[in-house]
Amino acid sequence: MPIVVKLDDMLHDRRMTLTDLADRVGMTLANLSILKTGKARAVRFSTLDAICEALACQPGDILRFETEQSERLPPPAARKQKAS
Repeated sequence: MPIVVKLDDMLHDRRMTLTDLADRVGMTLANLSILKTGKARAVRFSTLDAICEALACQPGDILRFETEQSERLPPPAARKQKAS
């Protein structure tokens, strides 16, 4: 799936557990776990808003778009070094 959820990274950076976030956002631990593992098929803007408020972050800090091609290619810096 081209959308990658980076919620685990944000929780680690904020030294917060998923249980803490669930309490602050008012969601069940199970639903947040589904989102964190990337198994969610959709996310409501109100949920994203609550998560961003609780973590003091932007939606782009939690979600990233990756094309299938970018997943196969090495980072641009590595491609430049190879070409040299």
